[in-house]
Amino acid sequence: MAYRIRPDADFTDAFRSVATQQLERAITLIEERPDVTDEAIHSFRKNVKRLRSLYRLVRRKVPDFQAQENTRLRDAAASLSAIRDAAALIGTAQYLQQSARGNEESEALGRIVTVLEGRRDWMAEAESGLEQRLTETSAVLTAAIAALDKVSFDGSHRKNARMLAKSWRRTARKAKTALAACHGEASADDFHDLRKRAYDYRLYHALLRDVWPGAMKAKRDAATELVEDLGHIHDLAVLSELVEAEPQLFTRNDDLAHLLDAIIFRQQEDRRQALVKAEIVFTDDPDEEADRIELLWLAAGNR
Repeated sequence: MAYRIRPDADFTDAFRSVATQQLERAITLIEERPDVTDEAIHSFRKNVKRLRSLYRLVRRKVPDFQAQENTRLRDAAASLSAIRDAAALIGTAQYLQQSARGNEESEALGRIVTVLEGRRDWMAEAESGLEQRLTETSAVLTAAIAALDKVSFDGSHRKNARMLAKSWRRTARKAKTALAACHGEASADDFHDLRKRAYDYRLYHALLRDVWPGAMKAKRDAATELVEDLGHIHDLAVLSELVEAEPQLFTRNDDLAHLLDAIIFRQQEDRRQALVKAEIVFTDDPDEEADRIELLWLAAGNR
């Protein structure tokens, strides 16, 4: 079953099926590791994000379940983050190199990439207990599958429509608030908060896409672009934090100067572009949008 909840299906069955699929996929990724370990962990964490968004969608109906499982999944992802985060920093430096403003900057950033690759490699060698944590994470996810047997939605189709509308309204309102905070002297945390809200918003369009396939896809595609841009902004902030936390890594002062200059320039450009896209993605009034979702869900379920 795809990452979607059909309005003409039993809501409990559909919810459990979507969640189980994501959890089983996550278990396969960390047990079989079809890609290299850090890429498998990256894919696993994306499954976890989809699950946490799904659970937030139904939080009003099952608050205890959502709180319990959100904590379980958040902690599971955090336990495997170090190596993947080190690999992500390499990708961020490569992203800067691709948009370098001249050969000198490009060459400097190429050397920064090499430094970060070395950091990732020695972290992987020094990493102790990774296999044990992977085994433990598999057990945690298996327990999360078992927990799904206890969650059910006994309300009518109309009540479920109202639940979805309320969750949609809440997410859209929080996104509007986060967007407003990103204007002016915004912090990295402000943009990261907007990224989280945009991520939920995008996934909600995927989950409920059957109510209005064409329009939902267009909005989902726009939200996907926004999430990617906001992801770059977050990654640049993390790389900047690494420079402050581990300055001994960067032994060539000229390379470090090029890196910091590139980070500042790219952050400014990416923030500007992201705000333009965010204003488009979140242009609708949250109340009107939520009401529309409720009506579409009701109509689609009665076809």
